[in-house]
Amino acid sequence: MAQMNVSLPDQLKGWAESRVAEGRYSSTSDYVRDLVRRDQEREEARRRLQAAIDEGRASGVSERSIEDIIEDVRQRRAG
Repeated sequence: MAQMNVSLPDQLKGWAESRVAEGRYSSTSDYVRDLVRRDQEREEARRRLQAAIDEGRASGVSERSIEDIIEDVRQRRAG
């Protein structure tokens, strides 16, 4: 495993140590790894959402009414 040294202001260091003291993490390194993993997951979710938005915009304007779309969704859910 690679090593990285990070400098934190006292307030942030204290926060990280308090999270460990609560028992949710085994060490401050474990806490920081969790933060990085969560940031990666959020970024991946943001990218997927942006891709869906871009795809929707590129598909053009639909001729269907919102009622038609809602009815299609209801029918799909009904089986």
